[in-house]
Amino acid sequence: MLSSRILLNPKDPEVTTAFYRDILGLAIYREFPGGTVFFLGGGFLEVVGRGEEGRTRDVSLWLQVRDLPAVVAELEGKGVEFDREPRREPWGLNEAWLSDPDGTRIVLVEIPADHPLRVDIRDHPDR
Repeated sequence: MLSSRILLNPKDPEVTTAFYRDILGLAIYREFPGGTVFFLGGGFLEVVGRGEEGRTRDVSLWLQVRDLPAVVAELEGKGVEFDREPRREPWGLNEAWLSDPDGTRIVLVEIPADHPLRVDIRDHPDR
C-alpha cells in the first residue's frame, strides 16, 4: 500500500465539508470540483460526491488527539453536541464520541502515557 484514504459521500457535501474544515479544523490537502481531501493523521479523508444512504453505525472514524479535554472544550465552544462524553474505556483509552452531519461516528481518542500503545516495541525485551 502506498497511501490510504477514507471516502465519505455525504447527503449535503457543503455542510459536511464545512463540518470537517470549520468545526473539526482538519487541514485541506487538496480541493477539486466536487470534493475536498483533508489530512487525517497518516492518511486522508475525502468528502466527495453525494450519498443517499446517510448514517451507518458500521463505520467510525478514529481520530487520536493530544489533549482530549481541551479538544472537547473547543468543540463544545463551537456548538458540537457529543454523543458520549469523555471517559476512560475498559481497554485504557480516553474516548469521546460525536457524529458528523450524516451521522458517521467520530471517536476522539487520547492515549494515556502509561498505555501499551505508547510502548516503543523496539525497546521491548522480547524483541
